[in-house]
Amino acid sequence: MPRTLPSPQNISTGLLIGLVGAGSSFAVVVQGLIGAGATQSQAASGLMALCLAQGVMAIIASLSLKMPISTAWSTPGAALLATGAAVQGGFEAAVGAFLLSALLVVLAGLFKPMTRIVSAIPMALANAMLAGILMGLCLAPVKAIPDHPVEALLIIAVWAVTLRIKRVLAVPLAMVVTIGLIAWTADSSDLATLSLFTMPELVTPSFTWSAAVGIALPLFIVTMASQNIPGIAVLAVNGYHPNGGKLFSLAGLFSLIAAPFGGHAVNLAAITAAMGAGEEADPDPQRRYLGTTVSGIFYLVFGVFAGAATVFITLVPPILIQAVAGLALIGPLAGAVTGATKDPETREAAMITFLVTVSGVTFFQIGGAFWGLIAGGAFLALMRYQRGQVT
Repeated sequence: MPRTLPSPQNISTGLLIGLVGAGSSFAVVVQGLIGAGATQSQAASGLMALCLAQGVMAIIASLSLKMPISTAWSTPGAALLATGAAVQGGFEAAVGAFLLSALLVVLAGLFKPMTRIVSAIPMALANAMLAGILMGLCLAPVKAIPDHPVEALLIIAVWAVTLRIKRVLAVPLAMVVTIGLIAWTADSSDLATLSLFTMPELVTPSFTWSAAVGIALPLFIVTMASQNIPGIAVLAVNGYHPNGGKLFSLAGLFSLIAAPFGGHAVNLAAITAAMGAGEEADPDPQRRYLGTTVSGIFYLVFGVFAGAATVFITLVPPILIQAVAGLALIGPLAGAVTGATKDPETREAAMITFLVTVSGVTFFQIGGAFWGLIAGGAFLALMRYQRGQVT
């Protein structure tokens, strides 16, 4: 009878997935929620809701399918919130957009035509929009140096040296250094506000047209295009073929549960998926699901202490937290830029999408990510129409 208890290798893999998944980007999530209008307590509640939702989803999906299903929050979605314009209607309107985006993910899983529509968006344009969203935060490490040279350079140095030695630990260690700087420089009265446990805070959603088009739609697209669909692809590369539609709907369902408490999106992991599904997780492919199950347990533990993490973040100058977030997103930015520009036929359209998105322009209270996709898509359609006319 095969062993069903996690081995030490499964446990270490699960802990590493959890450390990288949470430690490398929770600063992005907090910045994103605050950027969307959340208070400190609402941001803590949102972070907790995301951790609990993705933890439970990882456990349920991995155990039921006996496959290494890695889950995550939408880091590109959080970057969208952090770099976008202020939400008309405040955080209540943002939560309404979270609910709409989650519902779209559920529908995309239930109805294949919706998944095909998302898949039909040229990947060059989707990557360009993602690159435009990430660019602002990726500039933060450089912008932090003039005002906080010692702290910023120390964080960057730790990240760079660790990247050379052990890539997956680079951002978590940079975050540890940042937390150490906070503890060293913060007033004792500030640290006294730390609460070990996090209390959920229910947010009554409101629904506005601008938030639906400016947040819900781009959040849905980046979550599907940069997380859910690549997550399925990573599993397939490693020999696992789950029903993608059911997993999309499950992720959307957990997003719906997390949204009223401030969570923006839960989805399949893309980066940590490779850690859980590869040979390093376990030599036996049939036992790798135990590692992702352990990662789900880690997320549950992290969620309980999300409030303390959020308070720590608010005690440091925002540019330093953005610097850590930017370091975490350099890899995804490089991948997005490469994906956007590798095909000469779509390169100009992708650059138009990128430039409009990164400009941050807002029309009708709708942010640049949406308009970038529209502008790039219109240019691409024009170019293809002209070629069709010529031929």
